[in-house]
Amino acid sequence: MDSSANKIAVLGAGLMGHGIAQVASQVGGYEVSMLDVEQRFLDGGMKMIRDSIGKFVEKGKLTGEQGESAIGRIHPTLDLAEAVRGSSLVIEAATEDPKLKMDLYRRVAELVEKDAIVASNTSSISITLLGSATKNPENVCGMHFFNPPQLMSLVEIIRGKRTSDETVRRVEEVSGKLGKETVLCKKDSPGFIVNRILVPALNEATFLVHEGVADPEDIDKAVKLGLNWPMGPLQLLDYVGLDTTFNITQVFMNEFQDSKYRVSPLLREMVRAGMLGRKSGKGFYEWSSPGATKTK
Repeated sequence: MDSSANKIAVLGAGLMGHGIAQVASQVGGYEVSMLDVEQRFLDGGMKMIRDSIGKFVEKGKLTGEQGESAIGRIHPTLDLAEAVRGSSLVIEAATEDPKLKMDLYRRVAELVEKDAIVASNTSSISITLLGSATKNPENVCGMHFFNPPQLMSLVEIIRGKRTSDETVRRVEEVSGKLGKETVLCKKDSPGFIVNRILVPALNEATFLVHEGVADPEDIDKAVKLGLNWPMGPLQLLDYVGLDTTFNITQVFMNEFQDSKYRVSPLLREMVRAGMLGRKSGKGFYEWSSPGATKTK
């Protein structure tokens, strides 16, 4: 793969996928195919991209012409073959479901060029496992962005068991072109670096609510002022998505077989009730509408 090649495919137009597609176009200058399984998801992703770029223009960080050019380089599609055709890098940002991802990787393996890199934005699923579904596992690695990708500067690069040094080098190079700082996870361990530390903390915060130790507002205030976090853990849960955190915690339980990763009963109950946070309009806080801002 020539890392200077100018097409990237992003598989997923949701919370993370649309942001990754935006950064690849806006900062990296790449042509970007953005895939999803239904037109409404693509429409939603493009709306979020336009809104985000509009804010960059309002703040004077982009000109109107630069914003329009960035939007114009993003090509939404429902066709996987079309999305990956000619792409030197495929970034998978599908739902955090191992079975779904494995099926997607098998399909991608039949369509990508032999030297294309397939990188997963997974928060917790084994890169080695995902690579096993492809013909060239040496070309598979983790490329974990943080939410929102348009603003967060970190990318975790994760080695699978068979990931090559050349794949890591090229993903580091592309990440730099996207304006990101990188860290390397030398071992394919669930949660990698950040989520291995963060997710148990978020889960523990929900235990505090479940046990009646404190109200969400006071838990968030305590962590912001006491630990100097920019956002409290329960508000962050609402941003990340309670279902995403629930799924990662389940992966930790399955992989580590350690009760310290046990899912909080309240987190499980809220996910079952569809209280997923900002994206559903209600989580630990009320949101004015799905994906919008918090209301009092």
